Amino acid sequence: MTSTTFLRPWQALTSAATATAALLVAFVLAPAALASTRATTALGSESNLIATFRTAFVSYWHTGNADFGAELRPVVDYWFRYHVAKALLAAALLAVLIALGVLSWQAFLRTSGLRAAALAASGVLSTALAVVSLAAVMANIHGMAAPFGSLLPMLFGKPNASAGPLPDTLAQIRQHLADGQNSPALDVIRSDYVKFHAVMAIEGTLVVLVLVLLSVLLWRGFTRTDRSERRPRRLLAAYGVFTPLLALTLAVIVFANATTAAHPLPGLESFFAGGW
Repeated sequence: MTSTTFLRPWQALTSAATATAALLVAFVLAPAALASTRATTALGSESNLIATFRTAFVSYWHTGNADFGAELRPVVDYWFRYHVAKALLAAALLAVLIALGVLSWQAFLRTSGLRAAALAASGVLSTALAVVSLAAVMANIHGMAAPFGSLLPMLFGKPNASAGPLPDTLAQIRQHLADGQNSPALDVIRSDYVKFHAVMAIEGTLVVLVLVLLSVLLWRGFTRTDRSERRPRRLLAAYGVFTPLLALTLAVIVFANATTAAHPLPGLESFFAGGW
């Protein structure tokens, strides 16, 4: 093996690691800038976003209309663009992390000693970050599908809104839900709440199916690998156990979201009681 041939895998690993670092920084810092327009630049600040949304939401509720209007519409549109940017960056990060993990484990199987230990650590870290990135992709997809619904949690938490019109507005919504009253605004709230959870259930189901297929392929690879190849077999077995466990965890989340989408009233009542 020439030195040039030896360096190529390490150059690929270095490139993948550099791309991972760059995408991590972009995922944290870039979405607000990418989503902003001249009219919504201030929304890049979390405190401004929360304050603006709360004020716009109160106005929206009291108009009684289904249309978001001139005050709330820019906030919802900004939040949609924000989730688009986040989803694209998270998807790119996921792809790079999968490549980094594959390269790390391939190199691990060809070497030994401290270098192998470093490559194993790289493979494990890449896998963990890939799972987080997958969760980010999924979260931002259903955030894109229901941007208004994904804004609703900002009505609660810090900064606490114990004064002003927001507490009275939330009390009115709780009363409407308890009494079974309907209004155009409440119908939109309910619709986006259902959509938020339904999209999560659908995309989660697709990912579970992919993970189940991957599990089958991993165990098939394990059974077809010669017993003398201990390291490859151990690696395949480790991922063969991890992947179905991940699928099972996600299946529980899918079931919870599907149940909420099918029967939204208890969830909505709990949500507006501050149970998010």
